[in-house]
Amino acid sequence: MALVERIKGILVDPRAAWATIASESTSVQSIYTGWIMILAAIGPIAMLVGYASLGVPWALRLAIGSYVLTLAMTALLALIVDVLAPSFGGQKDFIASLKLVAYSCTIVWLVAIVHVLGAYASLLMWIAGIYAIYTFYLGAPALRKCSADKAIPFTLIVVLCAVAIFFIAGFAMGMRRPL
Repeated sequence: MALVERIKGILVDPRAAWATIASESTSVQSIYTGWIMILAAIGPIAMLVGYASLGVPWALRLAIGSYVLTLAMTALLALIVDVLAPSFGGQKDFIASLKLVAYSCTIVWLVAIVHVLGAYASLLMWIAGIYAIYTFYLGAPALRKCSADKAIPFTLIVVLCAVAIFFIAGFAMGMRRPL
């Protein structure tokens, strides 16, 4: 499926998109090269533009660090989803977990274009994050085969793990502005 059509499906009709995604045979490499690496680059490029006034070297370090961390955090979160799935009635399948995490993050990666606005991007990123949580919740039963009644607690636990990973990564990267 074409990139634009998949994005449209995730944003407009995520339930139908998850059914299609669940039935597709894919690999870690194809998910990374055909989806994650492309969409995850939007935010760092926008950061480079939006924060350049604070110093190009700092903005470049932020953009590159953000991109590398996003790629790593996506894999780590997929691993956590895979480990947690059986506790919520799901099945272990790393590729399905990676699909769930990667496609759920679509809205966040797209909205990251607002980083061209600099520090004013935060509110829109939070709104996108809420929609990403919703799409994850819809996708959990389809991809992880967890029961619908356990999708909410599963989603909440994964969100808590994602928040913890985000803060640890931000701290490790030294996400502070230059003086």
